Amino acid sequence: MKPMGNTILITGGGSGIGAALAHRLHDQGNRIIVTGRRPEALAATIAGRANMAALPLDVADPAAIPAFAAEVTARHPDLNVVINNAGIMRTERLDRRRDLSDAEATIATNLLGPIRLTDALIDHLQTRPDAAIVNVTSGLAFVPLVTSPTYSATKAAIHSYTQSLRVALAGKVEVIELAPPAVQTGLTPGQETRPGYQPLDAFIDEVMALFTRRPTPPEILVQRVHFQRFAEAEGRFDAALATLSAMAAGQHRG
Repeated sequence: MKPMGNTILITGGGSGIGAALAHRLHDQGNRIIVTGRRPEALAATIAGRANMAALPLDVADPAAIPAFAAEVTARHPDLNVVINNAGIMRTERLDRRRDLSDAEATIATNLLGPIRLTDALIDHLQTRPDAAIVNVTSGLAFVPLVTSPTYSATKAAIHSYTQSLRVALAGKVEVIELAPPAVQTGLTPGQETRPGYQPLDAFIDEVMALFTRRPTPPEILVQRVHFQRFAEAEGRFDAALATLSAMAAGQHRG
């Protein structure tokens, strides 16, 4: 992905990793469009910045995506990069019958949302020079968290989907995966200050440094996520799963 001169759409751009990426990529000389469910959060992201725009979208709403894709490409015909970042993370218990609405909402946002939005924009992207798709997954795609099983499963699914997309679009659209570790954001209650999670600014610093490498790595992996990303390949999967499960149990007791 070229470092500047892009027109970039970022889902989930009103807070957390999405907003931080929007600001850093804008600082590098890119035009940025942020989207998300909360217009006031999007307005805060773009406040005081030229060449930034906001268009509300709930990626979990399949009926909204085609109209959004038509609007964003009409307003920004130079759109050449899409960062599928929007996501939700819910706590779930698997040891009893339960209301599945959290699981269904997680699948609609984290898995179907990126698939649908990519599908709606793929014909346009293939007409643009230097086109790229960046799918934000998670370290939990590789070692799951027992207290957020559907979140972990959706991220594993998007990792797999990204690999297929990369092959299908070879030579047409660059496909990149960004897999964060646990980062201090508002993704879950209390996470913004949770000890042991990587501070957001430090995470974004490392991500931006990786994006400057040429060629851009197919997977953007900060050092902290290596523990999960390479656990199975290095024969550490069972130990890593036990570590994350013990951490989850400690947080639940807390």
